[in-house]
Amino acid sequence: MTDAAHGTRTQVAADELRRLIIAGDLAPGQRISERAVGEYLGGTSRTPLREALKVLAAEGLVTLSPNRGATVTALSEREVEEAIEFLIGLESQAADAACEHFTEAQLAEIEHLHDEMHRAFRAQQLMAYFELNQTIHQRIVEAAGNRVLARVYATECARVRRYRYAGNRRHERWERAIAEHDRILEALKARDGALLREMLRAHHRNGWRVARQLVTRELVSTTETER
Repeated sequence: MTDAAHGTRTQVAADELRRLIIAGDLAPGQRISERAVGEYLGGTSRTPLREALKVLAAEGLVTLSPNRGATVTALSEREVEEAIEFLIGLESQAADAACEHFTEAQLAEIEHLHDEMHRAFRAQQLMAYFELNQTIHQRIVEAAGNRVLARVYATECARVRRYRYAGNRRHERWERAIAEHDRILEALKARDGALLREMLRAHHRNGWRVARQLVTRELVSTTETER
């Protein structure tokens, strides 16, 4: 197998495992069987699969242990809440600078992503909607022009991605979230940094209020499984 082919199989495996974790098909604390996952992915060999697990471990979605192998990372309610507050702080820091510095090309990309997100919402494609949603937030932070800020933001987002996804499983929250994104885009287009900051903060906290219930249930389930 060429290096390019190996890299492609590793990326495919990482993308599919990430989707399974974010969607909740692989639960926090669950051991990831290399054989079962390899069969699920159509016979993916162990080498690219192990490389994929390392990629997800670097993102914080998987924990690698000499004794247990790979398991889905389980975060406590406090850890997730602290991460959400940290992300709010990073986006708040980026809001004014983004409104001051974004280019027309950057705005056009965000508007295009926003339109695609609405299409995914109308088609009830939650995973596609979520990925577009996350990309929009990342592009807003990147528009601030601080590469360190953007890199730290991306890293922390990856670690709590599955919990943010869970908040949209309830349809009423999903509907509110899309409306909140409409207002976020309006604030960005108006170059109103103060308003954008408040819209982003409210958007995160509203989502976390719904997702917190899932985290609590998962902690109870994980504790009972480990007994």
